[in-house]
Amino acid sequence: METTRPLGRSGIEVSALGFGCWAIGGEWQAADGQPLGWGKVDDEESVRAVRRALDLGVTFFDTADTYGAGHSERVLGRALGKRRADVVVATKWGNVFDEDTRTLTGGDDSPAHLRRALTASLRRLGSDYVDLYQFHLSDADIEQAALLRDECEKLVGEGLIRAYAWSTDDPARAAVFAQGPHCAAVQHALNVLQDAPAMLKLCEEAGLASINRSPLAMGLLTGKRRDGQPLEAGDIRSRPPAWLQGFSDGSGADPEWLARVDALRDVLTSDGRTLAQGALAWLWARSPRTIPIPGFRSVAQAEQNAGALEKGALTGAQLAEVDRLLGR
Repeated sequence: METTRPLGRSGIEVSALGFGCWAIGGEWQAADGQPLGWGKVDDEESVRAVRRALDLGVTFFDTADTYGAGHSERVLGRALGKRRADVVVATKWGNVFDEDTRTLTGGDDSPAHLRRALTASLRRLGSDYVDLYQFHLSDADIEQAALLRDECEKLVGEGLIRAYAWSTDDPARAAVFAQGPHCAAVQHALNVLQDAPAMLKLCEEAGLASINRSPLAMGLLTGKRRDGQPLEAGDIRSRPPAWLQGFSDGSGADPEWLARVDALRDVLTSDGRTLAQGALAWLWARSPRTIPIPGFRSVAQAEQNAGALEKGALTGAQLAEVDRLLGR
């Protein structure tokens, strides 16, 4: 397997594995106190983990302005430092938040907010451009999104961003952005337990990269979660929002999801892979356009995730075996 992949039709090359920077933003919350982070973090360890990933060939980092209410961008910017030009940075806009209280306060899909948010992200990242700028409101109005797409084209012309994308699980919405010449990708949920054939079809037809969030199913595919295992209070999975699958009541991972993981364990851990590496290998085998972005909070997690690159993609036979085991 090639260890790099094209970022859609942008002409930008990225490592076939990206790193998702949601968790390193630390704790933040919704206005009602709902946790939106993954618990406490050690910023120094986050910086070490990013730099270790760079040493191991990872060149694509995905964050968002709202992760940790600006904190993830700051940590990533500090970690990259003078190596900013060696990497491809993706961030997102659309959410409104209070940095002081680390609270999400709403959303704003206006073109004026798009520019304000970009200016703020560039400042936090310590950069004068963003490689891939992604709209973060997954179910925004389609007509409004067309205006934002056109505004993104202007930002490309001004050299402030190189390409753009929508983070959405709706192919019809993603297709609206795809009409713009500098739209390079769609970010959507995809993992071995949750396939997305309609979105992959759009990516193929429109020449987009498929950036895969939840590639390890919010931790279910790391092999570390157990039925009834409690979660720390600041962890989003302890009070899961409606869209978060596999942790329905907040008491830990759902037994039926864990049973599916167990059914796949042998095929995913073949060829000396860890379970997480096998889950990433499935994504690479699923389509030549996929770029999974697992999260990380430690150097050890960075090393394990990056280690999947050496092992490469599953074979066609293994891909078929996964479908058979899941009854797809």
